[in-house]
Amino acid sequence: MSDLRAQAEEWLAQDPDPGTRAELRALLDEGDDRALADRFGARLEFGTAGLRGELGAGPNRMNRVTVMRAAAGLAARLPRDGRVIIGFDARHGSRRFADDTAAVLSGAGLRPEVFAGPVPTPVLAHFTRTFDDIVAGVMVTASHNPPRDNGYKVYWADGAQIVPPLDAEISAAIDAVGRVDELPLGEGWPVHDDAGLYLDAVSSLRLGDDRDISVVYTPMHGVGRDVLLQAFDRAGFPAPAVVPEQAEPDPDFPTVAFPNPEEPGALGLALALAGARGADLVIANDPDADRCAVAVPAGGGWRALTGDELGGLLAEHVLQHTTGDDRLVVTTIVSSSLLRSIAAAHGVRFAESLTGFKWIMKAGGAGPTDGAGGRLVFGYEEALGYSVGDDRGVLVSDKDGIGAALAVAALAAGARREGRTLLDLLDDQAREHGLHATSQLSIRVDDRPPAPAQHHSTDELRSAPPSRITSMMTRLRTDPPALLGGRPVTSFDDLSHGADGLPPTDGLRFRLDGGSRVVIRPSGTEPKLKCYLEVVLPVDDDITTVRARAAAQLDALRADLSAALR
Repeated sequence: MSDLRAQAEEWLAQDPDPGTRAELRALLDEGDDRALADRFGARLEFGTAGLRGELGAGPNRMNRVTVMRAAAGLAARLPRDGRVIIGFDARHGSRRFADDTAAVLSGAGLRPEVFAGPVPTPVLAHFTRTFDDIVAGVMVTASHNPPRDNGYKVYWADGAQIVPPLDAEISAAIDAVGRVDELPLGEGWPVHDDAGLYLDAVSSLRLGDDRDISVVYTPMHGVGRDVLLQAFDRAGFPAPAVVPEQAEPDPDFPTVAFPNPEEPGALGLALALAGARGADLVIANDPDADRCAVAVPAGGGWRALTGDELGGLLAEHVLQHTTGDDRLVVTTIVSSSLLRSIAAAHGVRFAESLTGFKWIMKAGGAGPTDGAGGRLVFGYEEALGYSVGDDRGVLVSDKDGIGAALAVAALAAGARREGRTLLDLLDDQAREHGLHATSQLSIRVDDRPPAPAQHHSTDELRSAPPSRITSMMTRLRTDPPALLGGRPVTSFDDLSHGADGLPPTDGLRFRLDGGSRVVIRPSGTEPKLKCYLEVVLPVDDDITTVRARAAAQLDALRADLSAALR
């Protein structure tokens, strides 16, 4: 442990933060070798999602030293005098990390600019692609991670997140950074005090004129509220009713067990308010407002739409309000196959990407007019991420929870005018394209003690050491199942070798008799193994009966996978 103690002492000597210095000093004085090994036995890896991890001292934590090293590595890959825009959310440490980034970039000869206050991630992403002289953008956020986490996302000049080989080049440059207390630091950078450019763009989306809709909205203790309310007002919608307990940014997320609108119970306060007000629609953003969740009245209660269901509805809506055979829609290999069928029905182009919006935008060229031979007007991933465009193409080269909220409000208002609901539109799609029912099984593998209030859904199998992710993937590769959910496996793809022209990725895909499909991969942002299930059934019977049949088949798939992965 002497080497770890030496690393800790060196870290302590250069750390500018009195809080993490005190934390590390206490661990050294107490001789807590286990805690030191946790902080110094590994480091946060800089990848295509940038950095993300728990706050604290050491290279395996998010802290000022980690951030300054990341900024210096990024600076080494950028042209001198380039303009860099920096945004941050309301999490613990975000503002400080943004200012540290600006100081390092300025000292390296770049021209940083920082938003004056917390902003949604799509505001930063849109700003990055708007000006020709911007060479990169940085967003300090951990999205929907627990309160103890923070993160650092890097965007390139096209407004999209970085992809290989840029991530490896920046990571190598970070490794070459010396002590951060020896870095030259600048000061006095420009500050932006509003989201006007983004609001001008998103509120002018030409996706229908219907506006008569009653919405309850929650920003989930994040930074989306003010921008979303302004966007709704500019676009001519009635003001949504905001859940008061979750209206203000709060990095501790006190009213939710886990600040992710996909988690069971996370929408509870919003649904209660919507029921009391008789609202037509519930809309939720995650804390940095790049994701969008929707719930609608159903059977005397409320039903949250899945990411795939909302993706199919928004795709149809965008294609009904745009023109041209050059239009392109993109989704990921783990999302529903429904989008391919919708694209074919509308005579537009379709592309499939690896998981993550950085890959969706690469398939679409990270811009409105190139990529997979078309004009990208819509992209989505099943994890509630959507980029919505009109005939100008997409307006943000990343997930945009506020633009998606405007689009779904217009869609729901149009259905309401005709005496129909989003559930009616889902039934229409099922009748035309077949019912594409999807679900997930997530296996959480986490050796960190969970936060006191942290919740995990009933589909998550826990208490496994991190090495189990590798062992489970290896077992499935070497001995793939012949049957899943009672259906024969008709084909098996090891995605680490690449498939369908896609780059290699750590994933497995099973195609089953009758059109069902299972994709399994490790999460890129959380310690999870994620299984994506899809059942496709023709609607040749009562739609309720078909949905029940699909649900039973998904349950059978989930049961078989749970047994295979224990």
